Amino acid sequence: MRLTSKLSVNKPFKLLVIALMAILSGCALQKQSGFNRDMQNLTANFNILFNAKEILQQKQDSYEISFVDNYNEILSVYPDTIAQSQTPDKDLEAAIAKGYTIINYKDQSKYIGDAYLVLGQANYLEGNFYNADEFLSYVIHNYPKRNDLVRDARIWKTRALIYLNQLPKAKMVIDSAIESINPKKKISADIYAAKLQYDIAAEDYKDAEEMAKLALKYCHDKTRRLRWTFILAQVQELNNEQVNAARNYDQISKSNAQFEMAFNASLNLIRIEDNQNGVKIDRITKLLALLKNPNNKEFKDQIYYQVAQLEMADKKVDDAIKYYNLSVRTSVKNQGQKGLSYLRLAEIYFKIKADYLKSKKYYDSTLTSLPTNYPGYVGIKKIGSNLSYLAERLQIIAKEDTLQALARMDEKTRAGVIDKMVNDNTLQQKAAAAAAQTNAATTASRAGGSRLASGSQAKGGTFYFDNATAVSQGYNDFKRVWGNRTLEDNWRRSTRGAAEASSNPAVAAQSADPDAPAGPSNTGKTSNSASSFRKDLVAALPLTPALLSASNLRVYNAYTDLGDFYRDILEDKKDAIEIFEKVLARFPQDPNKPAIYYNLYRLYSDIDPAKSDFYKNKLLKEFPETPFAKIIIDPEFARKLEDQDAEFTKAYNDVFDLYANKKYKEVIEKAPLLLKKYPGSKLSAQIFYLQIISQGHNEKVGPFADSLQQLIKIYPNDKLIVPLAKQHLAYISANQNEMLARNVVLADVDPHDVPFTLAQENKEKATYRKILKPYIFAAKPGERLPEKKKEEPVKKPAEIVKAVPKVDSTKVKKEVVVPKITPKKDSVKTIAQVTVPKNSPKTDTPKTIVQVTPKVIPKTDTTNAVAQVVPKAPPVDTTKIITQAAPPVSPPVETPKTVAPVDSVKASQEAISSQADPDALKAKVVVPSIFSKGDSTNYYFVVNVTSGTTNLASSRFGIGQFTRANYAGNGIKHQLKAVGDHDQVIYVGLFPSLEKVKKFAHDIVPLLPDIMKVPKDKYSFFIITKENLDKLADQKTLDSYIDYFQNNY
Repeated sequence: MRLTSKLSVNKPFKLLVIALMAILSGCALQKQSGFNRDMQNLTANFNILFNAKEILQQKQDSYEISFVDNYNEILSVYPDTIAQSQTPDKDLEAAIAKGYTIINYKDQSKYIGDAYLVLGQANYLEGNFYNADEFLSYVIHNYPKRNDLVRDARIWKTRALIYLNQLPKAKMVIDSAIESINPKKKISADIYAAKLQYDIAAEDYKDAEEMAKLALKYCHDKTRRLRWTFILAQVQELNNEQVNAARNYDQISKSNAQFEMAFNASLNLIRIEDNQNGVKIDRITKLLALLKNPNNKEFKDQIYYQVAQLEMADKKVDDAIKYYNLSVRTSVKNQGQKGLSYLRLAEIYFKIKADYLKSKKYYDSTLTSLPTNYPGYVGIKKIGSNLSYLAERLQIIAKEDTLQALARMDEKTRAGVIDKMVNDNTLQQKAAAAAAQTNAATTASRAGGSRLASGSQAKGGTFYFDNATAVSQGYNDFKRVWGNRTLEDNWRRSTRGAAEASSNPAVAAQSADPDAPAGPSNTGKTSNSASSFRKDLVAALPLTPALLSASNLRVYNAYTDLGDFYRDILEDKKDAIEIFEKVLARFPQDPNKPAIYYNLYRLYSDIDPAKSDFYKNKLLKEFPETPFAKIIIDPEFARKLEDQDAEFTKAYNDVFDLYANKKYKEVIEKAPLLLKKYPGSKLSAQIFYLQIISQGHNEKVGPFADSLQQLIKIYPNDKLIVPLAKQHLAYISANQNEMLARNVVLADVDPHDVPFTLAQENKEKATYRKILKPYIFAAKPGERLPEKKKEEPVKKPAEIVKAVPKVDSTKVKKEVVVPKITPKKDSVKTIAQVTVPKNSPKTDTPKTIVQVTPKVIPKTDTTNAVAQVVPKAPPVDTTKIITQAAPPVSPPVETPKTVAPVDSVKASQEAISSQADPDALKAKVVVPSIFSKGDSTNYYFVVNVTSGTTNLASSRFGIGQFTRANYAGNGIKHQLKAVGDHDQVIYVGLFPSLEKVKKFAHDIVPLLPDIMKVPKDKYSFFIITKENLDKLADQKTLDSYIDYFQNNY
């Protein structure tokens, strides 16, 4: 009994002890102890971290398998990152979740840094390059003693920064990685491989060759060695080391590389070998011999492309066109190759043949065929969408060159040349009409055949395949349209491309093939007769000095427009340099030469430092007193100009407020003082105009007209006020009796009304006075001060948001409007632009895991530490340009070549330089929008001001001055609308078509710095329909529309 009782007492006690021990041991797991650290290290490394790394490796392998190489460009060093969708990848999200698990629950583990590295790598592979940069920076700064970890983080960070187009930062990071190499320890080939990728992006091919050799030296993976050897050969080819390149291509062709890589190595080997064993090689014959090999059936398009490239190198343009077309027509699976052949044809027809209509079709086909992540895709799209702008200016140059050449001939020679031109024009019209008729007949025949086939089938009334006639007819119809096709999945895609074919056979043929004959047109109705063509040609000849001057001015303006466009819109420095140097050669007495020198100095700075110094020294020597020279000598000069300009703008607004409040006497008193204090200001003509208009409220027409004539004489190059003054004088001349009968020139009505309307006149007697001469005669006409450039702050990683870009309108030359709002770099590249990153997709993990965001202190980009402002170029003095004798010009048959053919390898750099936004590398995702293009007959030009409190009266007055001078009688009005609490939009219209509103935008945008009396970083512009304008209710919808505008116009 006693024993039983003892057991019954001890049992509950033992259970209680066990429970307490379990509780205490559970609490002890959270304590800092050696046992806990070891356990967490064990589970973190051999369980969670191991599985996360396996996921990342498998993802890289899958990307490498699906990666499509473009062998016409330098291959990507790492084929593991492809265009991603906006949908998160579940495998990568799982790896991210495992990284957060270690961070949140294994806080005693020594693998926390490895977890952050996993987060950076996973975000990189998912295409979230900003997030990847953030995590990798955290690793570098917080685990400096983990050399292996820091090394890998720097490698991946470099790769992310290259995708973000932050090349200076990428160079700093990878240089640090190279400097940290310990030669006594194992060296990673990835360090040199990442530097190789950077050098390719920066087009530093000399260093790229060295990096490729070092990467191969330390690489032990066979697949990577073959790939990097191919890249080494490509780089050596660019460095004109043909023997070494041929040796490496030969090594690849004889290796066990993939068939496509080996084939392209053989192709390149044939292309670069001039001789073999001392015997001259006919490379084209050798390439064409490859067509006989049945194994090369799927590579015919590449073979024909290489033959075309050789023909172009020999300047055999027509033969090159033939082989480019063969490349297109034999392209079965390689849409990228087809797109590249289309691109070369587009460039030939644009730059050499001057057939802009055909070039436009080829550009459209290029964009349809090439993937959106193709290097240089954005630049190609810009050219295609603005081809009419470029073509218009090239046509002006070609036309004026031809007319000037004819004008220099004697009458007999000129008559013979004109006869030939008339005959050629007549033959071209007849050929176009015949082609249109032939195409119409072919289309009708095909349509009839289709109806016959369907009719016979309907009459049979039996199973289709039992009717031999129907089957035969169907087979013939299929073969005629599609050719011989293998029965396989997606058999149509090789010819249809990404776009859906039209149901109309003629339209489908044209959309798929730019060479297809055009449909029926009214060419015959609109073509000029031979007599009218001759008459127009003779009438346009610049046979007098005045006409020659006007012709030279049109050529000059066309060239400068092209230079500005290549520099600012396409960001093509080489073509911009070529255009500006042509301007210097053709117009040696150009008064705008300082601006051209400054442009060339900046454009050459990254390409050829010696040439950059050459133009810098010429500028400082020949024009030391110009703002362009002073801004080079004195870095503070720009700031001084900014402060002076801001002060003057405020003073102008004060005077305008007096005018708006009808205090004309005070305007008359203060305007001359303002002109004296700020001589040569960009607003001088506007100040003088306010003074004249104020005087017009108190005087008769005679003194008023004299003042307008004086304004035109003092500011002959002003493009805003002078046209308005001339319009006023024309009105006065046409209505002399009415104007003489007025007691005062202008009735005392709303100052914003158009002058000289039929408003009720002021009956009071006018006060006569002497003409007040403005104190500006010592200033250079039209010389302008720059707008202030506000430096953008560098944002912290956590503050990354999508920013609405503002247009920087401070240009050395006038800007060109394009149907897309883009962040405008300073036109002469004096300001290193701060990249404003877009909001990266969040790295969300399952709700049970608490994410820890690394606290990274971002470094300020030293290249943006000082913002500079480039002085505005003085308007061109046409009296000096147009009086020059034009240099001898042979009668051109084709448009003068303005740009060199694009080097195919150059596109690898353009991929980065033209796509600062990493989302541009991703396939487009159609996002539903409340905006549409349905309203296609009611357009507005809009200036958006990001301030809800700024008084825009003076800016609206400037817009009114422009529209009255240039668009009088078109019913165009400007109105103001508040959008939310922080934005105001001035919308100008209505315009009946998109082309007309684009034309208006092109005319007014260069003058916006003069018109808008607000800082340039406070306003932007865009085009919108009336229907979409009505939907702008707040800042959110305004931002949404700007995104819509960027993607659709």
